[in-house]
Amino acid sequence: MRILGIDPALRTTGYGVIESTRSRVRLIEAGIVAPRKEGTLEQRLRELHAGITDVIVQTEPQSIVIEELYTSYRNPGTALLMAHARGVLCLAAAQAGIAVHTLGHARVKRALVGSGSARKVQINAMVVQLLGLRSTPKPDDVSDALALALAFLNMVGRNGVIPSFAPQARSRRTR
Repeated sequence: MRILGIDPALRTTGYGVIESTRSRVRLIEAGIVAPRKEGTLEQRLRELHAGITDVIVQTEPQSIVIEELYTSYRNPGTALLMAHARGVLCLAAAQAGIAVHTLGHARVKRALVGSGSARKVQINAMVVQLLGLRSTPKPDDVSDALALALAFLNMVGRNGVIPSFAPQARSRRTR
C-alpha cells in the first residue's frame, strides 16, 4: 500500500510517500512543491497543481491524506489561501482517481505518539524511528507530510482497510 501525505500551503507544500508491506514501512519519496512567490494567485495555484500531479504520476499512491484545514478566526485570510491550496491538491487527486482523506493535528499526534498534545519533537522522533531515517526530514513541511502518511497507515492498518473518518460524536453532560 502506498500513501501520499501532504502538508498543504501556498508557499511550501510538503509531501511524503511511504509504502507499507506486511513486514515493513519504507520511504519512497519526500520533498516540497514551492510555487514562485512573485506569481499571481492563479499562477501559484497552477504550479502547485502541476507539482503535486507530477508527484502522483511518479509515485502512484493508492491513498492520499491531507492535513485538515484549521485556523483561528483572527487569520481568515490565511484560511482562505490554505483553502485554495487544498482545493487544487484535492483536484489533482480526483483527476488521478485517488481518494483523499483528511486528518487533523491532534489525530496525527494520537496515532503516532498516543497523545493529542504531543510536541513536534516527539512527532519528528517517531517519523525518524518508523522510517529508519538518520535525521528528521527538512523542512518541517516534509516531516509533517510524512507524519500524516504514517498516522493514516497506523489508523488503516497494514491490511489496507480504510476506516470511516467521520467526526466522532462527543458526549454531552446533562444535569
